[in-house]
Amino acid sequence: MFRLLKIITVLWWFGVDQILVQWAPRRWHHFLILTRLRRFTRSKGERCRLALEHLGPIFIKFGQVLSTRRDLLPLEIADELSLLQDRVPPFDSAIAKRMIEQELKTPITTLFARFDATPIAAASVAQVHRAQLHNGQDVAVKILRPNIKGTIERDIALMYRFAGLLMRFSSSARRLRLREVIAEFERHLQQELDLMFEAANASQLRRNFIDSDVLIVPEVYWDYCTSMVMTMEWMQGLPISQRAALVKAGVSLQKLGANGVEIFFTQVFRDGFFHADMHPGNILVSTAPATLGRYIALDLGIVGTLNQTDRDYLAHNFLAFFRRDYRQVAQIHIDSGWAPQNTRVEEFEIAIRACCEPIFARPLKDISFGTLLLRMFQTSRRFNIEIQPQLILLQKTLLNIEGLGRELDPELDLWKTAQPILENWMKTQIAWPALKRQLKNEAPHYSKYLVQMPRLLHQFLQNKDQTNSADMKALIQAQKHTQNLLRQLLTFVWSLMIGVILFIILFN
Repeated sequence: MFRLLKIITVLWWFGVDQILVQWAPRRWHHFLILTRLRRFTRSKGERCRLALEHLGPIFIKFGQVLSTRRDLLPLEIADELSLLQDRVPPFDSAIAKRMIEQELKTPITTLFARFDATPIAAASVAQVHRAQLHNGQDVAVKILRPNIKGTIERDIALMYRFAGLLMRFSSSARRLRLREVIAEFERHLQQELDLMFEAANASQLRRNFIDSDVLIVPEVYWDYCTSMVMTMEWMQGLPISQRAALVKAGVSLQKLGANGVEIFFTQVFRDGFFHADMHPGNILVSTAPATLGRYIALDLGIVGTLNQTDRDYLAHNFLAFFRRDYRQVAQIHIDSGWAPQNTRVEEFEIAIRACCEPIFARPLKDISFGTLLLRMFQTSRRFNIEIQPQLILLQKTLLNIEGLGRELDPELDLWKTAQPILENWMKTQIAWPALKRQLKNEAPHYSKYLVQMPRLLHQFLQNKDQTNSADMKALIQAQKHTQNLLRQLLTFVWSLMIGVILFIILFN
């Protein structure tokens, strides 16, 4: 109750209650006249941001997640919430050492040749110390805050109660789907509270870019990792926000901006696995002579994944958008299942045109991918299209990358940089290597059926006339199974024929 009272007081002090009043039923407005009469010099978005900062680190992280819901929030508020910084005072290093020893069941002096007591970074969930292994390897050791799980459970329970109260009395709050947003936030936090998830994400991204000359991902030392402790390779670099220092170190900001766009689109379309928390605090630029100017990815607690259908949907949409083929954009939405099958293509096409044409009135280099995706999400909502969580993470990351790229190079042409990547990826989906890869993946599946085919065909023919048999049910099932196998075999042969035709067309 004390915590709830503090939340209400902070919201009132910063005038957030004035924003919430807009969601209250009209019959309540005359009771809330004191709330409405107060005047503030700061904007609504800034007041929301300051209130969350005063409520503490968990609410700061919630504000960061809330800022990604630009399909639901007013842009003024979403932009301000995206500025929230997750910085809190570090906890006692003696406690950190004790936690490491308890988790790894080994004295700290046995684990490390050196362990720096002063943390190099501290956030709401964990803090990081520099150390050195006995083989001379410098490492970064990340430790979760003590008792953080209890604190998070308490604050999330209060968020649910507060959201339930708002949604009970306000249709606007129900439209915002506050409980769903909190549930999404809770899922992110649960992953961040188990550092083995982050270690596995880092290991996967490192494998994906092991031969890259534009991105470095620190190596994870699994013998020094648990759910509470994570140890990874120490990286020598500068924060990407320190532009003057980067130029002094000999890094080209223009190349850095273009490389950032290339990295993002490669993660999304080649791998379907992308770093979904790429704000400046999580990105360094290498200053080591051998890797000067390469990006360094840190803090992979939140990643996004896209399946083949998602990637096809996005690639086709982006290419159709920039060709202004709005009919195709509408049809892609319906064919992929994102829009209801009963959606009228003509109406959807008109709505998309009204959404996108103002954007294309500007020079191509000034077109914002993030704004384009956001406008599309807002238009989709009118046609009862439910935006998927993976696309919301994608939108958030795209906005981060876009802002970062244009801050490094104001003349960066995002479309010119991204188009070759998209078009090359599209070609690989229909060319011979893609067909060969698909046949290789399906070969074990079809080989099993091909071996069984003679026996099943013989059984089918032998039992065809035994209509009076007591085992009629089993016979019908066998016939259906055989028909399915024949159908799949026909599909395989047909796919092979199409592949040969494509090969002749493309490489003749």
